[in-house]
Amino acid sequence: MRSYLKLIKFDNLLIIAFAQFCLKYGLFEPFNIPITLNGFGVSLLVLATISIVAAGNIVIAQYDQETSATNNLLYGTITQKSANTLFIVLNVIGVLIGFYLANLISKPGFVALFIITSGIFYVYATYLKEILIVKNVCIAALAGLCLIVIGIFDLLPAINEENKEFQVVIFSIILDYSIFTFFIIFLRELIKDCIHIDRDHKLDIKTIPIVVGKERSLKLIGLLVLIPIILIFYYIYTYLFSNTTVVVFVLLFVIAPLLYVMIKCFGATTDKLLTRLSLVLKIVLIITAISLVFYQFVL
Repeated sequence: MRSYLKLIKFDNLLIIAFAQFCLKYGLFEPFNIPITLNGFGVSLLVLATISIVAAGNIVIAQYDQETSATNNLLYGTITQKSANTLFIVLNVIGVLIGFYLANLISKPGFVALFIITSGIFYVYATYLKEILIVKNVCIAALAGLCLIVIGIFDLLPAINEENKEFQVVIFSIILDYSIFTFFIIFLRELIKDCIHIDRDHKLDIKTIPIVVGKERSLKLIGLLVLIPIILIFYYIYTYLFSNTTVVVFVLLFVIAPLLYVMIKCFGATTDKLLTRLSLVLKIVLIITAISLVFYQFVL
């Protein structure tokens, strides 16, 4: 069982589900926002999302294994046949639930979102991951999409002329969080490329660390961390400055960890430290999801 959980990256799936539920119950519910799905519907949407992502993680792991040509097992115990079966089952679950929800909200075309996402994961595993930068951008964009999908299915269908102004504000918040998620995941992917530089070199996969060197890549990552930091400061100044508690929370639990990552990147020498920095960024994502509950005290 542990091997299967590792294969689908269960910890990452939990973060996705947690962030989606925070949107629903931390942002939508407190403001009595007109929505389309009830609690059960949103739970199905979360299940569909993590099913598609889990299937994507499986196909990525399969092609990594085939490329390495070491043995026929994934994570020591899972056969390729078992992985293929699980990949198909998860995709079917995700697409069928997406089809049901799309018809439930009278937007049958929305099911294409799940089908296209599943296809992107497959294309990524077979082709895109070998293209410089595109591989990082692709994964980061898919992570951001996991938040946007809640707005697309639950928020957009309920928009009318009377509530349009406030609904647009809420959807813009979702977009802001999606953009922030994109940058954090993009940075994590670059750090993981630095960790796996030897493996990628053997597999002839071009990554930024391989092209420009590990040391230069880490300095680049350190500089890129400034982008989400600047965005957060702008966000604080524009929307949150009047609430001292929220500002302190963001400074301590979001800005401070990002500054830590930025500083350490300029002097990181071991994979152990890089793994820690990747974990810090993951924790930042969790804290960012938690911050959604503060909007009921701000807006």
